[in-house]
Amino acid sequence: MTYAITQTCCNDATCVAVCPVNCIHPTPDEPDFGRTEMLYIDPRACIDCGACADACPVDAVFPADALAAAGQEEYAAVNAAFYEERAPRHVPEGGPNFHAWGAPSFARGLPYDFAPIRVAVVGTGPAGMYAAEDLLLHTNAEVTLVDRLPVAGGLVRYGVAPDHPATKRVGDTFARFHTHPRVRMYLGVDVGTDISAQELAAHHDAVVYAVGAAGDRRLGVPGEELACSVSATDFVAWYNAHPEVAPDAFDLSGTERVVVVGTGNVALDVARILVADPDALAATDIADHALAALRASAVREVVLLARRGPEDASCTAPELLALGRLPGVRLVVDDHDPRTWAAIDAAGPRDKAALLRGAARERVDWSGTPAADTGRRIVFRFHSAPEEIRAGAVRVTGEGGPVTVPAGMVLRAVGYRGRPVAGLPFDESAGTVRHEGGRVEGRPGTYVVGWIKRGPSGGIGANRTCAAETVGALLADAVAGTLPAPAGGARAFDRLVRGRARHVVDARGLAAIERAERARGEETGRPRVKLGTIPELVAAARARRRLPR
Repeated sequence: MTYAITQTCCNDATCVAVCPVNCIHPTPDEPDFGRTEMLYIDPRACIDCGACADACPVDAVFPADALAAAGQEEYAAVNAAFYEERAPRHVPEGGPNFHAWGAPSFARGLPYDFAPIRVAVVGTGPAGMYAAEDLLLHTNAEVTLVDRLPVAGGLVRYGVAPDHPATKRVGDTFARFHTHPRVRMYLGVDVGTDISAQELAAHHDAVVYAVGAAGDRRLGVPGEELACSVSATDFVAWYNAHPEVAPDAFDLSGTERVVVVGTGNVALDVARILVADPDALAATDIADHALAALRASAVREVVLLARRGPEDASCTAPELLALGRLPGVRLVVDDHDPRTWAAIDAAGPRDKAALLRGAARERVDWSGTPAADTGRRIVFRFHSAPEEIRAGAVRVTGEGGPVTVPAGMVLRAVGYRGRPVAGLPFDESAGTVRHEGGRVEGRPGTYVVGWIKRGPSGGIGANRTCAAETVGALLADAVAGTLPAPAGGARAFDRLVRGRARHVVDARGLAAIERAERARGEETGRPRVKLGTIPELVAAARARRRLPR
């Protein structure tokens, strides 16, 4: 029996580090690491030790013979296919392993007698927490975690779809550092409003910004600013109970068809949530207000609009594969353009387009709303782009000319975009802070990591490698003596923050929020019920009730 990696793989390579026979690839030192959609286990080399499954932070690794029971039997073939055309690595004769190991590397660290440095990390999502983890595990640094929201988590809490609970478990890995003895936490503090970037830098040896990409790209078509045209990022934040999106922001009771522009993972997420069974979502941590809205929803059809063909869909193969397994939901490909099915039919076994062969092939009639007898369905319309958004409809391109598609809502899912960070140089064209290898341009001691550094690409695990580069640069600067000396210490910073920010939440307050949300979930048989407003979060943090013994 061998093991296989499945849909929820986060690509952070924790499994690679524990594999005794080096059978998981690509590894961080290989050129294709970060470019593949997931990691893969070589079934010829796996020795069935299970170390990878134990180490995986998102429960993505299973014995191959157990996949069928979970409805994921295709992943055994997916893992094996990765190695079919991969040249075997040379193994010295007489070695104990089936694969050669490279020389050990200890690229990040400080001299043993180096005085502790104080580093502020702005943002508590995956990028920020991977940077904090790197500093805490490899150095004696003291880390200050800062976040503008009164709760930690970032993308894990507010970006991952609620029906992906395994992916959310990576947050447990990060949470163990919230109470680390060398960590101080200041949640509910906005750098640029409560304190300036200069004040933050003046109290630390270095500052790492991990603020993500909270904005969205625009379509640039007429009608984009209408009320029916909404950013998918706002919709994701809404169903994840983000406190900056009002609970009543979306009303689905009068909407039968939703058009989603884009075919990336976010587009698939919102399409899946819109047509999913609310009873199934009730077992997740989806926002209460979103669950109520979905129960009252009239949505029967979601159209995924793609400018290019199925061979160029920007979603990952695992997410596309999962879309076809939604109970009670039909997957349809609109046959309006002959190039679409030509690409699907010609796709090789490892091509993404081949995954759509099981979808229904229909020439969809867009003259009215979805027929009542069609049930719930997701329709891919390739080689089609929006030309104009109107109230109640969107005009799209097609092989035979423009078509008007009636739709109650249009969700723009064409990519995230970073926003300017107060006090830092910003590249408007790229939507990132200007930097060199993580070092912010013209700001000694200031660094960036994650999407604000490299743009909105790569999943959760991609931030581990990104953080390693940034932390490596920071430590090299520390050893070289080029970090500016801080003018104030930890106590002075504490006084400054608490004198400026109204509602500061520390690690004990965060733990109280966690207890409150889980207690609310226990009352309704759910993993947690999120607190969806800032006053609720702050009130829970201040309660700090202890668990009964």
